Amino acid sequence: MKLYKQLKNLIMNILQIDKYFYLKGGAETVFFNTIDLLKENGHHVVPFCLKNKKNRQSEYSKYFVDFPELSESSTLTKIKNISNFFYNTDSVKKLESLIQAEKPDIAHIHLLFNGISVSILPLLKKHNIPIVMTVHDYRLICPAYTFRNGKEEICESCLKNKRYIQCFTNKCSKGNLINSLLLSLDSYFRDTFYNPLDYIDKFIFVSKFSLNKHIEANIKYKEKSVHLYNFTSDRKSNIEEKKNYLLYIGRISEEKGIQTLIKAQQFVPNVDIKIVGTGPLLDNLKKNYPNISFLGFKEGKELEQLIKEAKFSIVPSEWYENNPLSVIESMMSGTPVIGSNIAGIPELIKDKQDGFLFQTRNPNNLAEVIKEAMSLSQEDYKKMSDSAYKFATDNFSKEAHYKQLSKIYLETISKYK
Repeated sequence: MKLYKQLKNLIMNILQIDKYFYLKGGAETVFFNTIDLLKENGHHVVPFCLKNKKNRQSEYSKYFVDFPELSESSTLTKIKNISNFFYNTDSVKKLESLIQAEKPDIAHIHLLFNGISVSILPLLKKHNIPIVMTVHDYRLICPAYTFRNGKEEICESCLKNKRYIQCFTNKCSKGNLINSLLLSLDSYFRDTFYNPLDYIDKFIFVSKFSLNKHIEANIKYKEKSVHLYNFTSDRKSNIEEKKNYLLYIGRISEEKGIQTLIKAQQFVPNVDIKIVGTGPLLDNLKKNYPNISFLGFKEGKELEQLIKEAKFSIVPSEWYENNPLSVIESMMSGTPVIGSNIAGIPELIKDKQDGFLFQTRNPNNLAEVIKEAMSLSQEDYKKMSDSAYKFATDNFSKEAHYKQLSKIYLETISKYK
């Protein structure tokens, strides 16, 4: 306790690790938000990532690792880089130099596999640097990281028996046989030689659902894990700002349930739906459904305004969604959410109190829920909006997140002192 009090006011030198140093997805949004939050509270933050033409500027880019995005590479490129896919020796060299120059107090990992690799875990231990990891997906227990097989079905085949070869035989990586084989082999390699459970001091799970799935896979996670939702800044809107549309934000792809949403819209043709995002289904859907507004990629103030003015946000996911930022950002704006009743989503939405839940993959049920939501009286809608905002400020605020995150850091560091 005495040591913890001494550490409490410590200005920390924090290593933040992610494959990407640009906004590729939700994990990177959390990564950059965390960096900004730590800096705002006086800490020194050092990023460690892969090189990429899309990267933001950084004084530490000379330490970044040169490694291709194999999922988008040719077969020849994959073969040339296969050894570093499992254990990247360049990551070790670059991180060693960075550690010697910056001497971090703690390392916080976001995305690691298929690029930076597990090679850095023994290096961090060698330098006696505490390690925490935010678990953004299911890669630790599912080779393809989404619990979906090549037929786009929910699949838990590898959860307990660890027969990762099923990722290859089922072509779980978006139907791609070579990618699926690499992911299968990587899971075997990690489990056999560099199991993250043996190196990482604390796992931060962003949903209780994900935490429980990992404990189900390996009971050891129970004693090394903590639950902490993602966060966003306060952006409360007024009822007067609201316009009569539903808003979808996210990747335009199969697992996100976008086609279920479009089918449901056929039963409620008078409801305006705006879709923000890009993805493999975009061009085809845009061509075939001209009555839906496809707005493309949006960010910053423009996206904030779309969220604030929406009557409801809608999250129709059909995979084990973890802790969707679209839900968090909407509720923090006072915009209630209509969400699919799957995985981490029901943790965030109390049905008919601060939003609505519907049956996953059921467009008819979704249409009924949309009708109910859009027919709320002004008074009932305000109650729902206020309830969503209160839940958000209690659970997703920057202040609450920093308090918990700094506690996790300090408790982890204290065990090394």
